[in-house]
Amino acid sequence: MSMASGEQKPRHAKAGALPDGPVGVGPAAVVPKKMGVPDPASPSATAPTVPLLQRPPAWLVRNPLHAGWAWTGFWASLIIVDEFVDLAGWTWYIFVGMAALPTLACTVAVLHATPRRYLKPQKESVLAHFFVRFLALTAAFMVWGLSVVASASISTTVQALAGNSEREVTSLGFNLLLAAVPLVVSVLWMALIVRCAWFLRRLRGWRQNPQDSRLPKRFLRHSPQLRRVVVGLAHPGLLLVAGLGTSVLALFLGAMELTLNLIV
Repeated sequence: MSMASGEQKPRHAKAGALPDGPVGVGPAAVVPKKMGVPDPASPSATAPTVPLLQRPPAWLVRNPLHAGWAWTGFWASLIIVDEFVDLAGWTWYIFVGMAALPTLACTVAVLHATPRRYLKPQKESVLAHFFVRFLALTAAFMVWGLSVVASASISTTVQALAGNSEREVTSLGFNLLLAAVPLVVSVLWMALIVRCAWFLRRLRGWRQNPQDSRLPKRFLRHSPQLRRVVVGLAHPGLLLVAGLGTSVLALFLGAMELTLNLIV
């Protein structure tokens, strides 16, 4: 017999258990568990690994400053050898750049991660503030005086060499300007090195591995070994010798002579 149309369903019956009911509908529905292959790119799929860049050699981690001194000495000796061997007129640029490359790169990384508010002096006295400004004004006056004397001397020399020809005077003046560009850029570069070294002295001190430095806490926080190497190479003394000392050495050995020859 078929069930009458007016007969009700049993009370214990559930919607999800009916053969003709949709699966997963009603109070007895069970959410199916998601099955699948875990994403290999997810952090939980694989164990955390340290990039190769954050694993410097152990000897470099122990003595980063000593390694920087050895690197600088090697390229400085090549600058001296180049003066006697006379490889090429432009090789000293490469030697100076390579000598200052490690400490300069680490200095750029440290200064880039340092907020601008760190430039404000913390323990500078009023006397030190005024004395530094006095030295800056004195140096500016000396530079201005030298520029005036050099301009007058160059003007007289150009007039004597070119005569009354305006075209020759202009051409010779532009040639002298182009010849002076490397010298001016070198002087500005050395001033930048001194400024960066002065700030590094305030920021991290003179020790190879400073314990009470004012470096930002977030700088290479997840890689203490790499932080130790970078901070050790970003040393004010190493920066002065590698960036300033090698530049002065190269200028006195070859670049100054080249510039003077172009001017004459």
